[in-house]
Amino acid sequence: MITRMSVFSAIASVALGGAAFAQTTAATAEEDKPIAPIETDLNMGEDASAPQIGQTYVREAEQDWEIQCVRVEEGNDEPCQMYQLMQDEEGNPVAEVSIFRLPTGGQAIAGATVVVPLETSLQAQLRISVDGGQGKRYPYSFCNPVGCFARIGLTEADVNGFKRGAAATVTIVPFLASDQKVELNMSLKGFTAGFDKSTVVTQ
Repeated sequence: MITRMSVFSAIASVALGGAAFAQTTAATAEEDKPIAPIETDLNMGEDASAPQIGQTYVREAEQDWEIQCVRVEEGNDEPCQMYQLMQDEEGNPVAEVSIFRLPTGGQAIAGATVVVPLETSLQAQLRISVDGGQGKRYPYSFCNPVGCFARIGLTEADVNGFKRGAAATVTIVPFLASDQKVELNMSLKGFTAGFDKSTVVTQ
């Protein structure tokens, strides 16, 4: 005998079945929709050690010289210069030198910037000699909190002397001891290869 409870159970079963079917159909339709690529909305990050545009970085080394370049946008040539940190006999950093090429047509084919400590006698000037030769004197251009700067021009003869030499001596005079000289070794190992990889600076 069919009771009201049996009829109610049958109706409920049909209703629940229909709801389940509707949910399954909706889920299937949702699954059939094309999924947008999530990657288009996400930043994948970049190497934290990679230099950013405008940042100076060491591209490579040529024996005792670093090749320092400035990162630029893709498709443009990076400006590069040679760099060396000069130390005293105890291994303490004292001065640094950067060398770059200049456009052709002038007396100087390369330029150099030498940075020395603030406690340097400016009147004594800067002296650079190669392999114990006579060398040249250069005036200092200016000083700032970093140090005192000598901006010098190098002729073709100067550059050729660096290429043939083994080491250059950079001599500075302390301000508080004008009767003394501090001689720093500027290694010329790798100079020729490094000079070839430096670029022309127009400004």
